[in-house]
Amino acid sequence: MQHFDVVIIGAGPAGSCAGAMLAKAGKQVLCIEKQHFPRFSIGESLLPHCMEFLAQAGLENALRQQAETLGYQFKNGAAFLKNGVHSQFDFTDKFSPGPGTTFQVRRASFDKLLADEAQKQGLQIRYGISVIAFDNTDPATAILTVQDEQQQSSQISAGFVLDASGFGRVLPRLLDLEVPSDFPVRQACFCHIRDGISAQSFDRNKILITVHDEYPDVWFWLIPFSDGTASLGVVGKTSRFDDGISAADNLWQHVKKTGELAALLVAAEPINTAQSLVGYSANVRQLYGDNFALLGNAGEFLDPVFSSGVTIALRSAATAVPLVLQQLNGDKPDWQQQYSVPLRKGITTFRRFVEAWYDGRFQDIIFSKSRNSTITAMISAILAGYAWDEKNPYVAETERRLNVLREVCLDSV
Repeated sequence: MQHFDVVIIGAGPAGSCAGAMLAKAGKQVLCIEKQHFPRFSIGESLLPHCMEFLAQAGLENALRQQAETLGYQFKNGAAFLKNGVHSQFDFTDKFSPGPGTTFQVRRASFDKLLADEAQKQGLQIRYGISVIAFDNTDPATAILTVQDEQQQSSQISAGFVLDASGFGRVLPRLLDLEVPSDFPVRQACFCHIRDGISAQSFDRNKILITVHDEYPDVWFWLIPFSDGTASLGVVGKTSRFDDGISAADNLWQHVKKTGELAALLVAAEPINTAQSLVGYSANVRQLYGDNFALLGNAGEFLDPVFSSGVTIALRSAATAVPLVLQQLNGDKPDWQQQYSVPLRKGITTFRRFVEAWYDGRFQDIIFSKSRNSTITAMISAILAGYAWDEKNPYVAETERRLNVLREVCLDSV
């Protein structure tokens, strides 16, 4: 049985980031990935806060070089559209310190880049391997039973295990850690398109979030890439979709019912088969246990509306790695107070904004004609990913501040 200091499940952004940092610290680290890279993944719009963690892991320079080589789309903010009313946030004009720009990326090339760079820093990655059992009854060592694509099984031991398996949620399933999300079950239909957008008013440097003309709880993402293509998706409760038709038909039927978006995409053509995800929001009873911790979507996934997934994943990796190193060195970090509590603070901030989006409070704020520059900068910081900055009043008192601001916006109508 091979032994490693750390085994990471999943070679996505969280796994690669954690692996690079641990390898640089001199640890023997193995990453097990079920798929082969490059592979398609949704979630192409990064947030500026991501760049800090990529820099910390030694991956930022490679990203910027690939951005020049492949022409990644520069991103400096988010634009919103609802019934002809436009609004936008410039991430360089924000309350919190840190980067204000990032990129829109095709995840296939982006994820492969991070994995390849992490390997250069010493991370071992084995592709085409699944984890089928996990035993952490030994307080000093965890045992993983793995299986290759020929159904051959073997075992690996580790001093610690990080689950960065994303929607695969390997350890939550094996250890029965999953609990139902308190978000309503929602569905997303999406594909990549050749967007054909000719409107000079369209800002390709920003993700465009459009509210459905008829249903305020249904929204679209449009994430432009630099080569004239884009990621397009629609999200809503399952009742807003027709089970009897394809994901593509559901997507385009909703687009056609949203006038300004339909006009913007009048020349659009799909370039891959539309896919659908149902019930993607997830939660767990705990983010850590004996000899393991959960990173990113393996622990909790909220909703795609503010593109928070990769940011939470990278934040979780950067928070967990120092604690893993302490534990491997014989110390006893407090995973509850040093990992779970601080990580969940930012997740809770995003959660409150997501809830306020769907119940209409945040939409009233976004599309208000009365905008205060100071408050706009505070909200812009959170939309840029800085949901852990407790100096920001909209992080420290999210719910109360949103409620008060919404009333102010309504009074100004």
